[in-house]
Amino acid sequence: MSEHHSLPPAATRPDLDALYDPPAERIQKSVLDRLIDFHVDYLKAATFFCLATGSERGLDASPRGGPPGFVHVLDAHHVAFADWPGNNRIESLRNLECDERAGMLFLFPGLDIFMRINGRARATVEPGLLACLAEGSKIPKAATVVAIDEVLFHCGKAVNRAGLWKEEARLDRHALPTPGQMVVALNAAAAGRPADQAEAAQLDQHYAHAIRHNLYG
Repeated sequence: MSEHHSLPPAATRPDLDALYDPPAERIQKSVLDRLIDFHVDYLKAATFFCLATGSERGLDASPRGGPPGFVHVLDAHHVAFADWPGNNRIESLRNLECDERAGMLFLFPGLDIFMRINGRARATVEPGLLACLAEGSKIPKAATVVAIDEVLFHCGKAVNRAGLWKEEARLDRHALPTPGQMVVALNAAAAGRPADQAEAAQLDQHYAHAIRHNLYG
């Protein structure tokens, strides 16, 4: 492990205006406070985004995914999405109870472009909206409605630097510890006992099934 370091002192902090040019006028003009047709087109195709929220306790970034169009356009100024089962930490929902600010960063598999929505969000259990966001016979317990302050597209240089969509960039599942191995190791360390690899294999089998088959309940 590396030595702990504190945050940089004020003397070494960068002069951002000296280091970076201002964004081009065309970039500034592309930031809107509402959705227009091509934003809607991308949302209809979107299957994944990360949701950023915060509170006095700190910040959180949470992945969200679903079939194309799982983020519903309510009107030019509002979108909504369902809350489906995860690890039950529900940090995003709890954060939004005290701080409505939210950011959404959309990734589009195979494309080198991002879309970002910044705005204010609230959770709701309004029955009509929950029914609209249902997946088959599954109705979510809650949903989130986002009032848009900014929507913009972001260049895909990060995708290309990461080689994100390249087949050769896919990681070998055996190259890193599995979810089961990590859970068992952490629990064993807390209890002061050796990790049980048979238990880890059982947890991995359960995990592999759950993340593919228990998506909505």
